[in-house]
Amino acid sequence: MKVVLAYSGGLDTSVAIKWIQEKYDAEVITLTLDLGQEENLDTAKEKSLSLGAIKHYTMDVKKEFASDYIFPSIKANGLYEGKYPLSTALGRPLIAEKLVEVAENEDADAVAHGCTGKGNDQVRLDVSIKALNPNLRIIAPVREWGLTRDQEMQYAKEKGVPISVKKNVYSIDQNLWGRSIESGMLEDATLEPPTDAFEWVTMPEDAPDVPTYIKIGFENGLPTSIDDVEMRPLQLISKLNEIAGRNGVGIIDHIEDRLVGIKSREVYECPAATVILEAHKELEKLVLNRHQLEFKRYVDDIWSRLVYNGLWLDPLRANIDAFIDSTQTRVNGWVKIKLYKGALRVTGRSSSSSLYDFSLATYSSSSVFNQKYAEGFIEFWGLPTRVASYKAKRIAPAQERN
Repeated sequence: MKVVLAYSGGLDTSVAIKWIQEKYDAEVITLTLDLGQEENLDTAKEKSLSLGAIKHYTMDVKKEFASDYIFPSIKANGLYEGKYPLSTALGRPLIAEKLVEVAENEDADAVAHGCTGKGNDQVRLDVSIKALNPNLRIIAPVREWGLTRDQEMQYAKEKGVPISVKKNVYSIDQNLWGRSIESGMLEDATLEPPTDAFEWVTMPEDAPDVPTYIKIGFENGLPTSIDDVEMRPLQLISKLNEIAGRNGVGIIDHIEDRLVGIKSREVYECPAATVILEAHKELEKLVLNRHQLEFKRYVDDIWSRLVYNGLWLDPLRANIDAFIDSTQTRVNGWVKIKLYKGALRVTGRSSSSSLYDFSLATYSSSSVFNQKYAEGFIEFWGLPTRVASYKAKRIAPAQERN
C-alpha cells in the first residue's frame, strides 16, 4: 500500500508517518506546500525522510494560491460571519488538489492528513479529495486514533519521533492571507490575547505615532498597485501585510461557529486581507448601484460560507463566481486608506465608472436635483405604513378616505 501524506513537519503529521507505516504496513510519501507560511521547508523534508518516508515533495504554490484562490475571494469580499477572511479555508482545497495530483502520479492507494475530528479542515480536505478522485482512500490518523496530545507525545518518544520545543503554547496555521492562532489561554474567551501570540501585527499602542496613507489601485475588482506602483499579486499582498501590520492593523478576535457545530474563540492576524477587503467594498459602493450591492452582499455571504464549509468545488461556487465576475468589470479605480495605531479608515476613492454625481449630491446652488419631487415620493413611500397604522386605530384620514 502507498499513501501520500500532507506533511507540515509538526508533531501530528510526524507521528502520522510512523502510525501509517505500522497500522497499514504502507509506504509513505510526504508532501509539503509553500503557501507563504514563512517556514524552512527543507527541515520538513529532512525530518520526513529521517522518519522513513520513501519520498518527499516540496511545492511552492504561493503564486497559484494568490491568483487562483485569494483573488477570487477578494472579488467576493470573502469574510465568514463578517469577520474572518478565510485564510486557512482558502488554502485547504489547494492542498487537496496537490495531494490528489501526487497520489495519481505515484499510483498511490490513499492520501492522508493530520486533521482532528473537531475542526473544519477535515471537512475541507475530505470533501475536496473525494470530489477530485473518489477512488482514493482517505486516512486521518489523529481523527481515527483519538489520542490526546499527551498520549501522542508519549507515542512519539516510543517511536523515536523528534519532539521540538515549541516557542509558545499556541497552535499556529499561517499562509500568505493570514495567520490563525489557537489553543493555550486563547481558549478562555474572557481573556485578552497576550502580545506573545502575535507576530505579524505590531500592538496598536506600539505602532508609529504618525499615520500612514496608502493608495490601492484596482482593475476589474482586483488590487494591482500600491501608491501607483504596479505589483504582482504575491508582491502586493506581502507588501500590504508588512505596511498594515507595522501600523497595528489586522488583528481579529471573535467567536466563530465551526461547521461541526462547536463555537470556538478564534484569533487571527490578517493585515493585508483587512485592508484590501475594506478598500474593495468601498470601491464597489462607488460603482455599483443599490440593487447590485444589495444582491451582491447576499451572494458574497453565500460564497464565503461555501468556502468556509469546505465546498470550494461545489458547482454553486462556480455559478456565483460567474455573477460576481460580471459585476467586477466596473470595479476599477483607487481607494486611499489611512492606517493609524490599529485603526483603518477610507479617506478617498475614485473611479472612471463612478455612479457618484456631484450635481445631484451637492447642497450648493449648483444642484440639479428638484426637491419638489420628494413630496410625492414620500407620499407613495409611506403609504403602506400609514394605512397599517390608521387601520389598526380604526380611523381614516379624510384625504385617504376620499
